[in-house]
Amino acid sequence: MKKKFISLYMDWAKRVSQLSHAKRLQVGSVIVKDDCVISYGYNGMPASWDNECEDIIQHSDDTISLKTKPEVLHAESNAISKLAKSTNSGLDSTMFITHSPCLECAKLIYQSGINTVYYDTDYRSNDGVEFLKKSGVTVVRTNETTASN
Repeated sequence: MKKKFISLYMDWAKRVSQLSHAKRLQVGSVIVKDDCVISYGYNGMPASWDNECEDIIQHSDDTISLKTKPEVLHAESNAISKLAKSTNSGLDSTMFITHSPCLECAKLIYQSGINTVYYDTDYRSNDGVEFLKKSGVTVVRTNETTASN
């Protein structure tokens, strides 16, 4: 795929991430096949739930932190779920994600037939990327690609 299209779809994923109501981390994902966007998703609560993605935690030292609710759906799983409801197939498609996938999302990516993943920022664990590579999925960190091209 040409660099200008990689940049286009990654920019699209970044824009999609801005739709998330999450306060800790907003993640966006776009699925492309035959030069057409066939699905997109962002991290958030299930449909018809409230949009509060985090719980506020009050600590004994009076500090406050946010903890992501376990019900939050990741951007990748939202995009794949939306794809499953359509007439399109993920087979041989490409996914663009603002952050590298977690292991659970990586398994969904692989099972859905997506064969290439571009991402911009590392997630806290590299397990998802390693799983995808081990499974034969091409994984490219875009800021490295951009820097070398």
